[in-house]
Amino acid sequence: SKQRIYRIPEEQSPGTVVANITAKDPDDEGSPGRLFFSIPPSNRYFSIDPLTGMLQVTGRIDREDTRLWLYPNISLVIRVEDSPTAGHYSELEITITVDDVNDNSPKCNPSTFRKEVNENTIAGTLFHLRDFCKDMDADPSNNRFNFTGLSGFGSNNFALESAVSGRLVMTESIDLESSAHLGLEVYSLTVRVQDVARADYSSNLLFPDTIYIYIRIKPVNEFFPVFSNSSYEFDVPEITKVGSSIGRVHARDKDWPPSVITYSIVSGGGTMDYTNVFWISPTTGGLKILGHLDYETAKKHILTVQASDQQKTATASVTVNILEANDEEPVCSPDFYSFQVPVTLAVGTNINGFKIECQDRDSDPRSFRYFINEGNINNHFTFSPSAGSNTSRLILASRFDYERGLDTKWTYRLRVYITDDNLLSARDRTTHLIKTGTVNLSIRVVPDPMTATTTTAPFTVVTRRENSYSDSAWYVPFVVSLGGLLLLGLLGYLGVLLSTCIRARCPLAGAIDGAMTKLNTVFDGEARDPVTGRLYEFNTRSGARRWKKSDESLQPALVKRLTSSAIHHSGQGTSRAEASSIKERSEKRKELTAETKFAAKPLAGQAETTGQDGMRLQK
Repeated sequence: SKQRIYRIPEEQSPGTVVANITAKDPDDEGSPGRLFFSIPPSNRYFSIDPLTGMLQVTGRIDREDTRLWLYPNISLVIRVEDSPTAGHYSELEITITVDDVNDNSPKCNPSTFRKEVNENTIAGTLFHLRDFCKDMDADPSNNRFNFTGLSGFGSNNFALESAVSGRLVMTESIDLESSAHLGLEVYSLTVRVQDVARADYSSNLLFPDTIYIYIRIKPVNEFFPVFSNSSYEFDVPEITKVGSSIGRVHARDKDWPPSVITYSIVSGGGTMDYTNVFWISPTTGGLKILGHLDYETAKKHILTVQASDQQKTATASVTVNILEANDEEPVCSPDFYSFQVPVTLAVGTNINGFKIECQDRDSDPRSFRYFINEGNINNHFTFSPSAGSNTSRLILASRFDYERGLDTKWTYRLRVYITDDNLLSARDRTTHLIKTGTVNLSIRVVPDPMTATTTTAPFTVVTRRENSYSDSAWYVPFVVSLGGLLLLGLLGYLGVLLSTCIRARCPLAGAIDGAMTKLNTVFDGEARDPVTGRLYEFNTRSGARRWKKSDESLQPALVKRLTSSAIHHSGQGTSRAEASSIKERSEKRKELTAETKFAAKPLAGQAETTGQDGMRLQK
């Protein structure tokens, strides 16, 4: 095949044949041969029969697709081989041009237009419809459209300037007070948007678009709104649900046609919990409940309702009478209690002196009934009185019997109901609203410690103590944990103080000893060290010695008394030191130097050190 360019319209159905590709193999002259056709697997639009070379459409080809909008050509490389694995091959590049068809109808966004025009508006243009419409076909010959078919209620007062421009104009001024337009406030118009070229919508089932236009002629306001009644009164039970309607107010305007009236509540209807318990529909004047009504709090609400035509207003008074109903539950104290009772408690005993006291804001105290709804196994417990009072006591109605196995539970969790229907007959209880309060009790039966617990097969009576935790005692673990952390921190702080004190005691004792030595020792002699040449002082009695500082002198009071003794001992010390140092100077000069340095800098806390010749040096 030598043809290189093919043209097909867009939106061809899958299976449409685009071309039949043929090829010859010179090696097969005079004998039949087999060739194999293929195209790149990345191609998304076409497929080719590997044996016949028939090129077909497999995917949707949309001319308005972004890949084909500017360049509507699809290049395709076809390969023919004389073997499916490793034979000779030849390639042919073809171009398939996609032609646009008129498969898109014009669309307008928005397709609905609304406009208000004063009744005194002069004739003129209202809308430029072409600015809001578009045809998505790629070919300019297919995306042209016109505006036609203006119709609708009151369309004789409007017209299309031309089919191409799409300008909608009002042909004359509309006066709502005239007999020709009496009652015509809103005009509903429709305009069709249609292709100029022949439409082909078979591929995507599109149809011509329609524009909807609503024009409201706004009247001039001349009169005040007037309510149908100067005041309104409604009776509402206090149990009426939130959102329920309770009545309606109505007002009208003498303007023709009547102006649009909006309603609002300008005062009244507030409580401690709500700014306003009532809501009024701005358009209909219907009143609804926004919050809970309570006869015990407010028996009557007086509202001031306003009607407005956007310029002028009028008011009316609305009285809402709240009718009493049984909407309050009995509230009892305590509502939860936990206690223990002995197993030997006598029947008829008021258990632990326990009683409950109940109140109901909208019921007589004689209307209460008490009964245990849950947990009263074997009916051991009851309340007395069971009805007709706001106070009732818990009574043991029957004895416990664990020995014969009639009772097996040692903890009873009772759920007590208190209803306010005692004064109603049995028939009225089925129709009247009844409220119920709840009290929860936890009763633990304690075995008699003087009585041995017997076991009779197959029953085993086990006495076990449990710690019960109440949700109301949430702070207990928090306080215990916080106290433990504070105690642990205190112990750590005391340990640090103790260790610091222990470390500080030893240096203190040494310092005290050194100070005592320094205060008690009197150095009444003076001599020179033959090795270092430094002067040192000594005590003639104890023999204690220390190096003498260059700016230090003997105590004035002792100089005269100690002169001869100092000279005598100084001579002896000098002779002995010189003899020893001359004998060993050549051998141990380094050692003498080190020891002399050590003597000049004694360790802290020591009062004396020993030198080369065995003398004690007192610092």
